Amino acid sequence: MIYTVSQCEPITAKTCVLRATHKGKGRYRSLAPGTAAVRHLHYGRIILDAGDPAVEFGTGTHETGLIALHGSATIEVAAQRFTLTPYDALYVPRDHAVRVTPAVTHAVNQNAAGCDLAEISAPVTGQYPLQFVAFAEVRRDPNLHFAAGSPSCERDLNIVIGKNVQAGRIMAGVTFSKPGNWTSWPPHEHARLLEEAYLYIDMPAPAWGLQLVFTDSDEPELVAKVVEGDVVVMPEGYHPNVAAPGSCINFLWMMAAHTEVADRQFGKVNVHPAYAAGGSGLEAAHEKK
Repeated sequence: MIYTVSQCEPITAKTCVLRATHKGKGRYRSLAPGTAAVRHLHYGRIILDAGDPAVEFGTGTHETGLIALHGSATIEVAAQRFTLTPYDALYVPRDHAVRVTPAVTHAVNQNAAGCDLAEISAPVTGQYPLQFVAFAEVRRDPNLHFAAGSPSCERDLNIVIGKNVQAGRIMAGVTFSKPGNWTSWPPHEHARLLEEAYLYIDMPAPAWGLQLVFTDSDEPELVAKVVEGDVVVMPEGYHPNVAAPGSCINFLWMMAAHTEVADRQFGKVNVHPAYAAGGSGLEAAHEKK
């Protein structure tokens, strides 16, 4: 059964597709209510070159997740200092001041210079603890890192901000496909609990894929070609995607729960009835190991 969410904008390219969100510089926001079909979820980037001045901001009423995509950055919050490298994350509570300093050029590893961070946030009323998540630790936890799907839709799934982090609304992680594979398969939806967006990452040209979003599989509301830096919003509906032959479709997925805490549940999905007998492929996230 598909659950619709009141006050959602219609699923169209205009309301659900943002192009080239990785082309800016400094700290900027690409996705927020009013810019696309989201009610709670905000997304932006902090892109700094080595030697750029630090960026300072306050989280205000938002809990915020910072996830490193490229390079390295030092994050200072509440008299603590953290270093983020790809795909480390830092959960920052509301009402906190943040200072982001890009890595300087390193003679051994030029790619470590500067930083590119995804900034994900949502408004919350609760206070949750400041938390650092090392991607290396995620990779060692079978409840957070696992292969999902059968051979033609197998992908490497990593939950970076999930049940391992105390939070009110946001969740995020990274998924990497095999060349030409489907991901987010079987088709599933979770509109009653969560809204979601995919940011396509690590897809150097000419890599590309197709993203579908639909409430009726016979008449999809959205079929969009996607490349590095694009974002597709899923306010509701099933949302499978597929990589072009020879390409991988890789993405940072980000979610915001409709009801703080209660709806923040990863993997609680409704699989399309035609495929429900086989499960969601996300069961490993709920197993106790």
